[in-house]
Amino acid sequence: MSRKIQKFLAEQKPATPCLVVDLDVVGENYKKLRNAVPRAGIYYAIKANPAPEVLRLLAGLGSSFDVASMGEVEMVLATGVGAERISFGSTIKKSVEIAAAHAKGVGLYCFDSAAELDKIATHAPGAKVFCRILTSNEGAEWPLSRKFGCDVEMARELLVAAKDRGVVPHGVSFHVGSQQRDPKQWDAAIAQAAWLFQECEQRGVNLTMLNIGGGFPTRYRRSVPQMGEYGAAIDESLRRHFGNRIPSEIVVEPGRQIVGDAGVIQTEVILISTKSAKEKRRWVYLDVGKFGGLAETMDEAIQYPIVTPRKGTAERVIIAGPTCDSADVLYEKADYRLPVDLQIGDKVEIRSTGAYTTTYSSVGFNGFEPLKTYCI
Repeated sequence: MSRKIQKFLAEQKPATPCLVVDLDVVGENYKKLRNAVPRAGIYYAIKANPAPEVLRLLAGLGSSFDVASMGEVEMVLATGVGAERISFGSTIKKSVEIAAAHAKGVGLYCFDSAAELDKIATHAPGAKVFCRILTSNEGAEWPLSRKFGCDVEMARELLVAAKDRGVVPHGVSFHVGSQQRDPKQWDAAIAQAAWLFQECEQRGVNLTMLNIGGGFPTRYRRSVPQMGEYGAAIDESLRRHFGNRIPSEIVVEPGRQIVGDAGVIQTEVILISTKSAKEKRRWVYLDVGKFGGLAETMDEAIQYPIVTPRKGTAERVIIAGPTCDSADVLYEKADYRLPVDLQIGDKVEIRSTGAYTTTYSSVGFNGFEPLKTYCI
């Protein structure tokens, strides 16, 4: 947690739960990525954290933006950037949203099926399109496989078909899974993309863009490689599989890496209890849970660092949220330990929560307000 956030919490004493984002850290993370992948265009995936302050900062640093809905298109345009810096990266779009985005000037769209290509060709004629391919997502703590993408043989046929549909077959994309801790996982996908580029060229379709997605991690409870390691691994794969024909446009779509460790949720302990006289393991209930923004604790996949001001001996606990839903248990299997002198009313910090928290927060389940954000 940055000193800037510490000072804000100490002086402002905001009501909990709340998320505090240090914009200086956001800017530093953007620059780290820029240095690691200098040949790539950066399209920030705004679903990670669409706070207007974050978007304006990144726009000023030169970022482009990856969006998944017309609502996100409007958020980006509100920063003052042009539609040419927007990629409509969802493969599941309503026709009315494609038409609305096209009317606003958005000219780049992703697809992974014939039906989606038909919608784009009908409602965004002349647009550039790129096809998303399937990857294994091995090594990712938050996998994204199966729902998005198609196999490379289908992608080849779709891109060839796009040539005759009044849109421009522009490139290929993939995503190796969110919170990807293995820099080598980009290699197999880049190899598939290189094959697809060659196959399409033989069919008279010259692709120019390769979108290598996001997946770059932030640090939670376990260490992650430095950004330079990811950049080096990706560059080596591009050179090995594409040779001297590396696509003229390389795109990355970071989200978590940009904002993850820039944010801290401050929460309050509202209950500490046990379930029987024999069970000594305590339940610690916080005023934030799965429905308050911590949806990525599902299956205990993303394990956030949790810090308290207490110094007593730490014992293993079960951590849960405040709602009347039995699914609202954050950590039961993972080895989370909190001080035995922890008290009801204590403030607790959940760190590295700048990404995928406010956007997952319920608008009012059980009457709880959405997660409040302060960008400083």
